[in-house]
Amino acid sequence: MITKSIPNLFTLGNLFLGMLAMMLALDGRYSLAAIMVIVAMLLDGLDGRVARALNCQSEFGKQLDSLSDIISFGIAPALIMYVISFHSLPQTGLAWAVTAIFPMCGALRLARFNVQKGIPGYFIGLPIPAAGGVVATLSLFHKDITAPYFIISMLLLSYLMVSSVRYPNFKKLGLPKKAVIATPFVVILAVVIAVLFPDETSKLIFVPLVIYAGYGLKQNIDRLLRRKRREEDDSERLFGPKR
Repeated sequence: MITKSIPNLFTLGNLFLGMLAMMLALDGRYSLAAIMVIVAMLLDGLDGRVARALNCQSEFGKQLDSLSDIISFGIAPALIMYVISFHSLPQTGLAWAVTAIFPMCGALRLARFNVQKGIPGYFIGLPIPAAGGVVATLSLFHKDITAPYFIISMLLLSYLMVSSVRYPNFKKLGLPKKAVIATPFVVILAVVIAVLFPDETSKLIFVPLVIYAGYGLKQNIDRLLRRKRREEDDSERLFGPKR
């Protein structure tokens, strides 16, 4: 019984950190708020691996994971961005809309993931932890980037979550059963490093997250270009080359 509860403890830890991120953001401690989202990503990546290593996967755990993800990677990052960059915008309605659209698209992404059969080795649409991680860490650049660029970025990430773009799925990488014992120590070490160096850690994590999100955007553009070329080739076969 205790063994079966271990993965859910990681998931609840993810949820707790999402709540903590929101409270820290409202308290003006933005770097720590972003760090909580990043550490929540670590826990989110571990809960499924631990469940598979202990052979205790369940539908309950899957649903709990989705509910936690919408808090930690949907609502929390959107709130962090709003508190840091959007609350002072003269167009309050636009700020409210963009802040709400992001977790709404995240919820749609999670619901689709739960009910549709995926493609082995891939996610369909940008995973919400990656999108939330980008938003949370991107918000720390508020001194260098103006609010309109943040709005465009959040809308783009929202679109990528509900898109049909394929993203590599690293969650299926296995975790040896013996390694489960070491996972709490890995999490504690990650938290200590992150809390000691919040700005550096957040901005360091930002780079690979943006590359991952940008990969899907490039795939989408390439797919559109291929479709356009096919349509042009079909048109030439039917009507001959353009003069």
